[in-house]
Amino acid sequence: MNQELFEKVDEYFGFMFEEELVKEIATVGLLRKARDGQMLMDIGEAFTHMPLLLEGAIKILREDKEGNELLLYYLESGDTCAMSLSCCMGLKKSKVRAIAEEDSILAMIPVEYLDSWMNKYQSWKAYIFESIRIRMDELVETIDGIAFMRMDERLLKYLRDRVRVLGKTTIETTHKEIAGDLHTSRVVVS
Repeated sequence: MNQELFEKVDEYFGFMFEEELVKEIATVGLLRKARDGQMLMDIGEAFTHMPLLLEGAIKILREDKEGNELLLYYLESGDTCAMSLSCCMGLKKSKVRAIAEEDSILAMIPVEYLDSWMNKYQSWKAYIFESIRIRMDELVETIDGIAFMRMDERLLKYLRDRVRVLGKTTIETTHKEIAGDLHTSRVVVS
């Protein structure tokens, strides 16, 4: 058992997961560290592990045929990615890109354990279903923003979400990066 992984998982999930599940995660999982800006998963890659975000923040993006990106949602400490879950469970390739928004620490769970843990641990099953519900709500919110909000309203929401996720009131980014996340032009953001 990886003691460092056990301590991290216990710190972030011990209140929700059975102790036996925390021990299993620390035994079969991998501890992964990612630097700010590091790509964790790209479109078309096969999933071998499902991430549990212990510390940091990750943005999940979708890309169109021209290479333009759209921010779908952020993952924060304690989250997992619903897109990862659906791909892992269905043994499908990734349809999203995951990039660390700040230095992050993840517990990486081998996909072969996901299904058996759904039957073995009630807390795991509840966590997975709640994660899917939360991500679906965020995707609906993203669609609503695109369909019903003016760009200035979307920009303000984006900045507020980023401040909330990062826990900082100063955002270090460029107009071009924001435009990429919002699937618009740099001129519009400026």
